[in-house]
Formats: sequence, C-alpha cells, structure tokens
Amino acid sequence: MRAKYDVIGINYAELRKPDRRIARVIESALGSAQSVLNVGAGTGSYEPIDRCVIAVDPSGEMIRKRGPAAAKAIEASADDLPFDDKSFDASMAILTIHHWPDKEAGLREMRRVTRGRIVLLTHDPAHRPWLTDYLPELAALDEKQMPTISDYERWLGFAQITPVMVPHDCSDGFLYAYWRRPAAYLDPHVRSGSSSFWAIGNAAEAGLQDLRRDIETGEWERRYAKLLDLDEYDAGYRLVIAD
Repeated sequence: MRAKYDVIGINYAELRKPDRRIARVIESALGSAQSVLNVGAGTGSYEPIDRCVIAVDPSGEMIRKRGPAAAKAIEASADDLPFDDKSFDASMAILTIHHWPDKEAGLREMRRVTRGRIVLLTHDPAHRPWLTDYLPELAALDEKQMPTISDYERWLGFAQITPVMVPHDCSDGFLYAYWRRPAAYLDPHVRSGSSSFWAIGNAAEAGLQDLRRDIETGEWERRYAKLLDLDEYDAGYRLVIAD
C-alpha cells in the first residue's frame, strides 16, 4: 500500500517548519540521551542536531524531502521497527501516531527498541479548539484517529503528560497552529500542509464558508476576542514522556 504521505506531503517541507519554542520543549524532554530514534519522522522536524539520530518513516516521498544535513532515514513502519531490543537511549514520535495503522503495536515497538525515555507529541482528542466550532468534522476525525490520553499509560506504563502551548506566530503549520490567524484556514495552500484537511475533503467547504463570512463581518473577532490578547494557546497538543 502506498504510504499516505507519498500523496499528501507535497507542500510539507515548506509549510511545516519546526517552531523553535516547541523544539526546545522536545529537546528538554529528551534529556541526556545521545542516541535517538525518530519514528514517523517525515522530513525531520524537531530532530535534535547534537545527538546521533536515526529516523524511520513509511513514506519514501517524505524521506526524499529530507535535507542533506538530516539524519539517516530508513523506510519502515512503526509497528515493525528493524532494530534490536534496547538499541537507543531514547525514541521520539512527533505529531505522527494518529497515522499509524496499529498504534498500540507501534508504541510497544518503540518501548522494545528503547533503553530509556520515549517522547511523544500528540493531540488530545477530548480537547476542542475553536476551529472545531466551524468544522465539527475535525473533532470527529480526532476522535476516530487519535489515541486517548489514557491509552498512553495503558500501552507504555506510567507517563507524564503536559500541555504544549502553541505560539500565536507558530512557524509550524500543523492543524491548529493558526488559532490567532483565522484567515489562514481559507487558503487552500495553507490547508494542504495538514493531513486532517486532506482527510475531511469537501466536507470542510460549508464550515469554511461560515468562517469566511464571520471574518468579513467581524463576528469571529467578537466571538473569540479573548484569543486576540493571548501570545500562546492550549490547542490540545500534549507532550507524553514515558521512562
């Protein structure tokens, strides 16, 4: 089967540039680990540059988009990692788990090949960012494809779970990154950087038309006025750390 991102990763490297503030959170979570496995690594976002990193991704297209300085990447699936037990000091998976066909198997594979800490950046499907007011299809998609927060402890054992705040000028164009820039969601090019918009397809049209109208009339600004004073926002993204 052709990997999903062979198709939807066309503009990924351009639109999904790592945000330095989120990168610092991930770097800190990796602690003193020197060898790191990045699972579902894509183009290499948030890979540390001062450690020995090996990347894994099922999409050859995404691997080809990795820069010349990026870590070595292997085309493989999370649920069948081609490494011996306890091969890495730490492993990481950033905004990728919801794409895995067998999430439990993938996380158990990460635990198998990792001596120490597992670091995940994911989204809590119980959280409802304002965009879902216009596009309830996104909330339904999150519930369908995202593990619940309790799943992580069930699969990995005790896990520390903390919010990762999204800056108002976040450089990484993941789904809820434009929380203070609503007009960005009206741009098809911007939407092309999010797999969720690919997934819901034409079902987004009515909600986007409502959003356009509310931006033009000032209703969006009135409705979400409190957001305009925030520098960062809890959009439901969570850092999961399992030792």
